[in-house]
Amino acid sequence: MSAVVTKSVPVVVFPSEPAGGGNINLSSVDECHAGLPVTSLLVFDNPIVDPVETIKRALSEALVHYRPIAGRLADEGGALRIACTGEGVSFVGASASGNLPPTSATLQIKDIALQYPADLCRHSDPLLLMQVTEFSCGGFTVAATWNHAVADGKGMAQFLQAVGELGRGMPTPSVLPVRSCEEAGSLPVVPASAVAMHRAVMNLANKNLVALDVTVPWSLIRRIKVEYGCTVFEAVAAVLWRCRTRAVITDPEAAAPLSFACNLRKHLGTKDGYYGNCFTQPLVYAAAGTVANCEIGDLVNLIKCAKEKVLLDTSNGECESERQGSTPTVDQIKNLLYNILAVGSWRNLGFDGADFGHGSPSRVVWHMEQVAGPCCIACPPCKGKDGVNVVSLCVKPEHVDAFLAELASM
Repeated sequence: MSAVVTKSVPVVVFPSEPAGGGNINLSSVDECHAGLPVTSLLVFDNPIVDPVETIKRALSEALVHYRPIAGRLADEGGALRIACTGEGVSFVGASASGNLPPTSATLQIKDIALQYPADLCRHSDPLLLMQVTEFSCGGFTVAATWNHAVADGKGMAQFLQAVGELGRGMPTPSVLPVRSCEEAGSLPVVPASAVAMHRAVMNLANKNLVALDVTVPWSLIRRIKVEYGCTVFEAVAAVLWRCRTRAVITDPEAAAPLSFACNLRKHLGTKDGYYGNCFTQPLVYAAAGTVANCEIGDLVNLIKCAKEKVLLDTSNGECESERQGSTPTVDQIKNLLYNILAVGSWRNLGFDGADFGHGSPSRVVWHMEQVAGPCCIACPPCKGKDGVNVVSLCVKPEHVDAFLAELASM
């Protein structure tokens, strides 16, 4: 990046008050994603006083309420746990001689975010790494990289909101956190065979995918919503699914599945404040020729039907996509890996509600170093963009131009 970033030596931030230990059992959904690192980058235009020290202090206070985040993964008799050891999280303060990251911020993530030393998090690694970078223009960034075992996107957004509240002088977070599966209420259940499949697929890293920062225009989204009566996510997912399929798959008979994430908290009645993993990822199966050539409304309807099937099944606390032997094998996934598009949304998770003293972020960026297959994330509204900002790792270099051309033609 054009700015020169100077990082301090990493330090360990501990909870500001001592407490006892104990273990947190992982749910089956936690186990599916244990060890997978994810980064959220929050960009703030408006300065605050000494952002590095302010956020570092607030982080220490937040860990009192979110003690599992200061712990470590542990394997006890083959079962994964979070051991609340109080070993703390890694923190780096940094300064940058330039303006805030441009639109292509995700391409420079290594300068402004800490990353784990290996592709997947090890048991000995902290469950959270945080870097706060102050830019000479006065703005700053907050980058949180975490082990997916401890929280999903909704949960990490809740934690960052709590850090902001404590940094602004609130005595306690406005949301009482819950991490114990036993206290959470209903949670989705993934069969052991599917857990094993998910964990095996995590090791099928594709490092030849290009990071792209694209915008799906509001004019297009509104037209699809009005015509087909759908949500913003359904419209954006249908657009990405068709454009990418046209760009990368030449065989009309080849499978071109879509995977998307469904937050199940409100549908299962999970206790407010639960920040562990509580979502499912159904697969929508369709042939490439169908996806490439049908009306966009037909794709919207396929996505709607898949969502309805998942929600109908939540009364049993069971994931529709994992039922009745429907879980694909690792070999099947491996053969289809580049054909499958995973789409998620961070738009309603709460990352844009994090406020460290002078308002919400102007931009939220998703990043992952390790993806098994193509992935797109719709991010919260980005200042200055007339549409939904999508950060993606979904095409190989040879398919970039075709993918962007398809998006432009919509």
